Amino acid sequence: MVLSIVRHARTEANAGGRLQGTLDLPLDEVGLLQAAALPSIVAGIDRVVCSPLLRARQTAAVFGLEPTVDERLREVDYGPFEGKRIVDLPQDMWRRWITDLDFAPDGGESLRAMSERVVEVLEELCAEAEDRHVVVVTHATPVKAAMAWALGVDVGIASRSWVDQASVTRIIVRGGRPVLSAFNIAPPAD
Repeated sequence: MVLSIVRHARTEANAGGRLQGTLDLPLDEVGLLQAAALPSIVAGIDRVVCSPLLRARQTAAVFGLEPTVDERLREVDYGPFEGKRIVDLPQDMWRRWITDLDFAPDGGESLRAMSERVVEVLEELCAEAEDRHVVVVTHATPVKAAMAWALGVDVGIASRSWVDQASVTRIIVRGGRPVLSAFNIAPPAD
């Protein structure tokens, strides 16, 4: 069947262009509406797995199944830059972060390290997704890692893609192999 990889709905930090990383923030009013619309494009679910962060758990709740929480699905750790506006980051540092898969600021996490933990979860879910619909609720960077995994490329592709809040990426599993079926599908706006 399929792995539906869902990015959590909007938070106040998203609205302000701030990096959240491991900050445990709730959905804002817009985010609650976005999350409520997700079942219109994700149905027939057998299992939900989600990040432990509140925004992902709140988004996962709309599917009506008790989610399995997996720490490996949390957002990349931005270290000292969590809560900062992206436009205020040192541009040389940001450029290095998105081009050097092993770079991380002090106390932060590299794209490669994040991707490895996310891919580990996805590999574990592959067999189950052969004949069941598994929904994974996570964050923007892990969604990009899932896309790269399905395409068979490294996570360096992450900086060349955009993932909307409350969007869905579908990965079909055939013969134990992931195949990207759809990317960045958003529910219809009211």
